[in-house]
Amino acid sequence: MTGATAVGRAASPGPAVLELNELRTYFATETGLARAVDGVSFDLAQGETLGLVGESGCGKTVTALSILRLVPEPPGRIVAGSSVRFRGTELMALSAAEMRRIRGDRIAMIFQEPLTSLNPVFTVGDQIGETLSLHRGLRARAARQAAEAMLQEVGIPDPDRALDAYPHQLSGGMRQRVMIAMALSCEPDVLIADEPTTALDVTIQAQILELLAELRHRHGMAVLLITHDLGVVAEFCDRVAVMYAGQIVECGTAREVFEAPRHPYTQGLLASLPRLGDPRARLSAIPGVVPGPESWPDGCRFHDRCPHAWERCGAAAPPLFSSAPGRGARCWLVEEPARRKPGVWEAAW
Repeated sequence: MTGATAVGRAASPGPAVLELNELRTYFATETGLARAVDGVSFDLAQGETLGLVGESGCGKTVTALSILRLVPEPPGRIVAGSSVRFRGTELMALSAAEMRRIRGDRIAMIFQEPLTSLNPVFTVGDQIGETLSLHRGLRARAARQAAEAMLQEVGIPDPDRALDAYPHQLSGGMRQRVMIAMALSCEPDVLIADEPTTALDVTIQAQILELLAELRHRHGMAVLLITHDLGVVAEFCDRVAVMYAGQIVECGTAREVFEAPRHPYTQGLLASLPRLGDPRARLSAIPGVVPGPESWPDGCRFHDRCPHAWERCGAAAPPLFSSAPGRGARCWLVEEPARRKPGVWEAAW
């Protein structure tokens, strides 16, 4: 890739509503300091969907929790110098009370598992109504009416009856719709959806994702979609940021990343996907596992699993190289493409 320059972020093509700059979140553990998020930078523009993808343990959920300052302290801490700006306001500098006014109102989150995220001793109506009362100042009757309208908007039949149900009385798909209704009740500018289709069957998954896409267009909000499902990303995301070992290793539009992946990790992920008409008897696999966050490897953090690695990869950490705005890869192969071994994971593209 000629003309590449070293950059530090996955930039959006338009004005950013959310900007992360060198976000670092560390945890004190018995085995050492776990650098779960270690220098993540990206932009999110109004009205777009950014997919944050990678294996479990790469730091995706901790990134989302850090944006909302929901990381438990201790054992976690957001390292000084980290920056998260929302519409020009530095969230890391806000007081706890000021942050509570933004969290759930201007920036909302759908958590990974609705059964554990919803309070089991309060009804659905109480939980949605609490958000509306806190951020919109609605009284009980008005909050219930607004909550009923939100349940109807997310496609729950008989919303008046659902308001009086407890979470365990609803199916997984219904609970996920309740979580979406709660997150959207205050019409946020940014919605963070952390694995919103986990543990749902494929039919319900499709319904939930179509609902999120429809609501995004209707409300004009920006969406950060955290997932390990590359098929979901290909269908619903405008841009993609691939995470590995606490860092973003590749970014670009969904078309760019899927049609011409540049980082070996991204290539390995795509090569592991089953394809209709593929004659291979076995799917490709990335050898090894994601290292623990308390012991990231020196140099490129993927080099011990990468079939293209050479001495430079273990000696020096590559920057995020870019050849165009928003398009980048954190790999020394960008500077030395002749080092790439032919035929390895090329089925990905």
